[in-house]
Amino acid sequence: MRVLVIPDVHLKPWIFDRAESLLKTGKADRAVCLMDVPDDWDREFQVPLYEQTFDRIIAFSRTFPETLWCYGNHDVSYLWGRLESGYSPYAERTVISKLEEFRNGLEDPGRLAFVHRLGKVIFSHGGLSKPYVLKLNPYLFHADVDEVIAAVNSASPDRLWSDDSPLWLRPQFENCYLFGQDEYVQVVGHTPVEAISEKGGVISTDVFSTYRNGVQIGPSHMVVIESETGTYETVPVDGAPENRGT
Repeated sequence: MRVLVIPDVHLKPWIFDRAESLLKTGKADRAVCLMDVPDDWDREFQVPLYEQTFDRIIAFSRTFPETLWCYGNHDVSYLWGRLESGYSPYAERTVISKLEEFRNGLEDPGRLAFVHRLGKVIFSHGGLSKPYVLKLNPYLFHADVDEVIAAVNSASPDRLWSDDSPLWLRPQFENCYLFGQDEYVQVVGHTPVEAISEKGGVISTDVFSTYRNGVQIGPSHMVVIESETGTYETVPVDGAPENRGT
């Protein structure tokens, strides 16, 4: 199965226009979105943009109901009342109500979670490490991969709001033993990178995030990954319709 990875959104509804084009032309069979839908530099007062972005993901989820969604730290910060960089108190009510509308509209509520697996590929916002799994429950050392993922997805907010969780892990900068790294490839966002790259079995995809001046950090590329082999290609997409930087 060919899976299109939609990286961190951060108030860029146009990303879903590009993803929809790729899916409709048959470039991939289904999509996984690594979310972080709200928040971006100096956008905290632009509540209509928050609403527009969530309306776009709701529409996308109806057009492509098989899409899987991985919560990001910016998404759950509103649900859990945890302040985060870029958190907008002005958009708080909009984010919470739109997330609920989005979640309630999914054909299968299980398609929205912290970690998903398709074949030999594990998807999460930041990455799933073996130490985190063992800290969650040592019993999971011998558990089946889907049992591990189920345990992570049902963990409490306190267990998930930590630096080593799938919401916050940054394997790009840390020497950590990833869960199942001898058998599975992991695909993550969360950490902005200048190019899509693979290191230690982790494919980093967050190339649409921007610097504070609005200039995009990476190229306008998305990943299409084969779920049974873990092989992937980068796919150029049209860039942003506007560039706030100079």
